[in-house]
Amino acid sequence: MSKKDPKTESAKVVPFPPSASAPLPPAAKSAREAKLRSEKKWGVEVMSVGFCILPSLLFRAQHRLGLKSTHLAVILQLAEFWWHDDKLPFPKKQTIAERMGLKEKQVQRLIAELQKRGYVERKVRKTPHGQTSNEYDLSGLVKKLQELAPEFIEAAAAKRKAERRGGLRIKTA
Repeated sequence: MSKKDPKTESAKVVPFPPSASAPLPPAAKSAREAKLRSEKKWGVEVMSVGFCILPSLLFRAQHRLGLKSTHLAVILQLAEFWWHDDKLPFPKKQTIAERMGLKEKQVQRLIAELQKRGYVERKVRKTPHGQTSNEYDLSGLVKKLQELAPEFIEAAAAKRKAERRGGLRIKTA
């Protein structure tokens, strides 16, 4: 069995259209170029393990969303398992707990808090042998971020406009 060299192996990159609300920076117009920039920042070996694309708004609106750092960490763990837009992530609570250095009960409580806020919906999955790990629907969080996006876009535009005018000026009497 031969080991693949991450430096020479070309990963399949699926280009995605830039959205109007979050344009790609001019230097990263192509998915390939974005991949190369990420490899330059993080290293080829680190990036070969995998990556997860997340909207910056999730981080910028953390306080507005009322997310403690542990809530955000759970969301990041769930997002890391959300590979396809049409398939919900279904990691075991045990896996999330081990990754975060918490007990399963703590993860369960954090997910319940996210559920109470409407950001995550837990869906029971069953097999012929009984219950297995739950699925986690993040569409509530996605909807909330979509609601906040125009406000953040407007604030960023106002900031750029003020910077073009030479910064904010305070009128004196």
